[in-house]
Amino acid sequence: MLNFTEILQTLKAILETKIEMVKSDIQDQLVGILSRLILLVLLGCLMMLVFLFVSLSLAFFISQVTQSPYLGFLAVGLLYLLLVLILYLSKDAEGVQQSVNSSLKRFIFKSTSEKKSHE
Repeated sequence: MLNFTEILQTLKAILETKIEMVKSDIQDQLVGILSRLILLVLLGCLMMLVFLFVSLSLAFFISQVTQSPYLGFLAVGLLYLLLVLILYLSKDAEGVQQSVNSSLKRFIFKSTSEKKSHE
């Protein structure tokens, strides 16, 4: 009976070790995904600032060239309206959806895929 108890104790220890390894692996993957998501949000915020300053610079430049204080801002606004219309009309296109999905998956889940391929 003592041998059976030792076998159960060993199996229990092995199982607990395996569970801890899986927990650790899941935590590592979640931390990696979370850090890439935070990086993505920061990049988005910085890109918005870049677009803001480039848009203002372009609007002021066009205003100066046309010597009209509002024409530059109107031109930039119409440019963005055209961009929004193009994006709205192409939102249902399969190619656009697939490219956005694949880009986000590659960026967010990059290390988990690479880690599995190396093993």
